[in-house]
Amino acid sequence: MSSRAALELLDWKRRIFGLYAGVRTASDPEAAWQMWIDARRHLFRTHPQSPVPPEQRPRFEAQHFPYRPALRVFAAVSDMEPETYDIATSGNETMTFSRIGRADFVLDDSPQSLEIYWLDAYAGGLFVPFRDATSGTTTYGAGRYLLDTVKGADLGTHGGKLVLDFNFAYNPSCAYDPRWVCPLAPPANRLDIAIEAGEKTPAP
Repeated sequence: MSSRAALELLDWKRRIFGLYAGVRTASDPEAAWQMWIDARRHLFRTHPQSPVPPEQRPRFEAQHFPYRPALRVFAAVSDMEPETYDIATSGNETMTFSRIGRADFVLDDSPQSLEIYWLDAYAGGLFVPFRDATSGTTTYGAGRYLLDTVKGADLGTHGGKLVLDFNFAYNPSCAYDPRWVCPLAPPANRLDIAIEAGEKTPAP
């Protein structure tokens, strides 16, 4: 990586971290969601580290489901037996994560749970991917991400519980360009219900 590319990547990360900091401190979750959409549109269109191929950036427009307040939940986190996974990616290699716990919550009166992973590489970070019944139809087939704190995607906590707002579910970079390699949602995080919130499948 050139020094210029490194500084551009640093700027991208700084902007994403700042964006989520604004989301966490906002008093109106729906207004924060709209701010998040607008800021990401601008970055994906203009930033040199955008995951969107350069020729598609000027017209890039992410598609989202309407905001649904009921899909913002506070999940109780419980310990699980620690286990290390080599999680499949969109490329040929795997990425190593450690399972550190489980997030339990209710969506539409239905109890649900997602495993929580800790990325073993870099300085570590929380990672919560998922697939649901919309995956491969209205949303990206390999799943979406709720949290990836290594890259700044952190919705915070509330009353000791983890904030999971599915309206902020977003596509991994490999959804836009196969040159990116992204970890995929493992079997434990594949939900049977349709979660019609967050980003839809990217437009061609």
